[in-house]
Amino acid sequence: MKSKEILKLLTVVILLIVLVGMITRTVKIFNEGYITGGAVEGPEERERQHVRIGFALGTLKEERWIKDRDIVMAKIKEYGGEIIVQNANNDDQDQLKQVKYLLDQDIDVLIIVPNDLEKASLAVEQAKRQGVKVISYDRLVLNSNVDLYISFDNVSVGEKMANYILNQVPRGNILIINGPPTDHNTKLIKEGYDRILSDKIEKGEIKIIAEEWAPNWMKEYAFNMTDMLLQDQVQIDGIIAGNDGLADGMIAALSEHRLAGEVVVVGQDADLVACQRIVEGSQLMTVYKPIEKLAEVTAQMAMKLGRGESLEIENRISDGNYQIPYYVLDPIAVDKTNIDDTIIKDGFHRADEVYRSLN
Repeated sequence: MKSKEILKLLTVVILLIVLVGMITRTVKIFNEGYITGGAVEGPEERERQHVRIGFALGTLKEERWIKDRDIVMAKIKEYGGEIIVQNANNDDQDQLKQVKYLLDQDIDVLIIVPNDLEKASLAVEQAKRQGVKVISYDRLVLNSNVDLYISFDNVSVGEKMANYILNQVPRGNILIINGPPTDHNTKLIKEGYDRILSDKIEKGEIKIIAEEWAPNWMKEYAFNMTDMLLQDQVQIDGIIAGNDGLADGMIAALSEHRLAGEVVVVGQDADLVACQRIVEGSQLMTVYKPIEKLAEVTAQMAMKLGRGESLEIENRISDGNYQIPYYVLDPIAVDKTNIDDTIIKDGFHRADEVYRSLN
């Protein structure tokens, strides 16, 4: 074979080897990563982008927490994250065990609704030791320096309750039954209604006949306290209930004494049965918290934390020891006059459900 032919053959072989190498490299790139905007993401990059979130709920007893759970789950999945949910059923020790379980699942972010505002700090401490970011959802964990507290303005909730009561009962006896003192929100709500009622109390125009704290938001406790006062012939002109579940128990007691609809009752959370009572007249007002907004923002913030992005939140609130980032939303006072334009318009409850007994 002539030297020129040998040279040509060698050139062809070399070119084939180079071509095979390029094809192999290209296949490898597409197997290990995908191209977006000209950049190639390999397995490590895809793993960094994947966010696993743990959601530790203190309870699902109240209707509203079921809504929170469902919306947060849906939004996290919509944003491309993975979520694992646990429910402590009002048990502090169970919540700690469930947080440990979530941490064992290699979560990136813990969203916690604390059953106890102080004991839950142990759960936050566990998460921080493992480098897991923590969002305190709607209820604040004290003395724990969480990465974000997101909630509605609970002082405003208390103010709206008190203002509505005073508009209906400028003079008279007020019964107040709050949720448990282990929930920091109850203290903020009290701060709000105290701010509005204090002047009237000092003038003797309003008398607080009792101010109680229901363990675990038990409506049975609210029923018993209201019933006991009514049996003792104590006049009740207005009631501030810590939430609509407590209002349910108190209105049941009023009904037994044929006073339902005669006493002004306000609550919060816009539970379906509370909305039904509003259009019927046995409960006059509930403070509506657009949960979808709360849940959606929480999902967005959780994904940002999981990806190491900045939240850029300027508001701060004290948890007792630390000033922590605070994302706050505004609640809405809802009565018969605006229920259609708020709760029903938002799709929080359907009109046929709210007006069921009137149809």
